[in-house]
Amino acid sequence: MITLKVNDREYDLVIPVNRTLTQVLRENLRLTGTKQGCSLGDCGSCTVLMDGQPVNSCLVLAVEAEGHEILTIEGLSDEGKLHPIQQAFVEHGSIQCGFCSPGMILSAKALLDKNPTPDKSEIREAISGNLCRCTGYQKIVDAIQAVANKV
Repeated sequence: MITLKVNDREYDLVIPVNRTLTQVLRENLRLTGTKQGCSLGDCGSCTVLMDGQPVNSCLVLAVEAEGHEILTIEGLSDEGKLHPIQQAFVEHGSIQCGFCSPGMILSAKALLDKNPTPDKSEIREAISGNLCRCTGYQKIVDAIQAVANKV
């Protein structure tokens, strides 16, 4: 049995020790915003924040997440109101198929929490672990830059 703190809520779970955080988030907690992509830590679609740092949840065993604060895309909005990064993604056309968006947005949040005014090269570095097959990244960078400019 483990206790996970996800999006400021505690969950007591009985799970096999080999379950990944991605599997537990999606299958046990029904937080399907975290996407299952490559399962190798290469694509970033499963990115969540653990203690404020982006991690590939497909590479983290759920038991390793016990005692840590986990933030998923579902925990980012506030009472149905989009987080400014989410809103910027919408306004800048940064979401196409949407598969990479949760991981991109959470990587951007981690960056902006650490550095509220990054330049474009810092933004590109921060999202370099997140692959997008649709946008070519420019609109994503522009959305993150727009939020940074409001700080």
